[in-house]
Amino acid sequence: KKIRKNLLTMNNQIERINAVIEPLRDQIVNHKVYSMINDLEDLKIFMNYHIYAVWDFMSLLKTLQNNLTCTSVPWFPKGSAETRNLINEIVVGEESDVDNFGVRKSHFELYLDAMHQCGADTSAIEKFVEELQRSGDFKAAYSVSNTPIEAQKFVDFTFKIINSQKAYLQSAIFTFGREDLIPGMFISLVNDIHNNFPDSISTFKYYLERHIEVDGDHHSHLALQMTANLCEEDEQFWKEAEEATIESLQKRIDLWDGVYNQLLERKKVQLA
Repeated sequence: KKIRKNLLTMNNQIERINAVIEPLRDQIVNHKVYSMINDLEDLKIFMNYHIYAVWDFMSLLKTLQNNLTCTSVPWFPKGSAETRNLINEIVVGEESDVDNFGVRKSHFELYLDAMHQCGADTSAIEKFVEELQRSGDFKAAYSVSNTPIEAQKFVDFTFKIINSQKAYLQSAIFTFGREDLIPGMFISLVNDIHNNFPDSISTFKYYLERHIEVDGDHHSHLALQMTANLCEEDEQFWKEAEEATIESLQKRIDLWDGVYNQLLERKKVQLA
């Protein structure tokens, strides 16, 4: 009876969060940025922003693994084995998936491959990662890479949650704020561009298909269970999780607004 009551409580909390964030998710899925992506050059601009979200997703993933499993030596059992299993399974899929040639790659490396294939400039994200690896200083990394302000704010929020050391918040924004937010409209746009430039975006098309197959279906179920395990019946945890999720979705909208505005500038220049 107690287990059934716990499951009911957790399902109610998940349904409540989904209801609260539905308008924000709708804004993301129906964002005007997608209709602005008409050719390869537009797609390159989109990718130069999106790559930061792909990168910090990996950081969010690894902080969850650090907090929910033992990643230091000597080893000791940590947390529940079920939650360990959930995060470890997601890590395997995200950090060591296969590319379209069957070669093991993280989703970040796969995205970089997609950028290289279509001729997008990857120097900004590469400088960002190199500087961060060297100094650990985000401001210096943003500066040297000239990171768009919307991407900076997006990453800053993710790392605010990472640095909170609250695994239930990290899990919430991972689950509700990041998974399955790629709309069908975007997929069809990419397919249209792929028809015209098959040799330029086959890797990106594969990335999206893989993302939907692995993240949107299987991983989203695992992540929901992980969040439920971490929040359990703690009303305060669920409330904080809801607030963090709302903020994370707003940051995604702001990121897409940044892409939209840059695409708008490009169109204006073309018309001038």
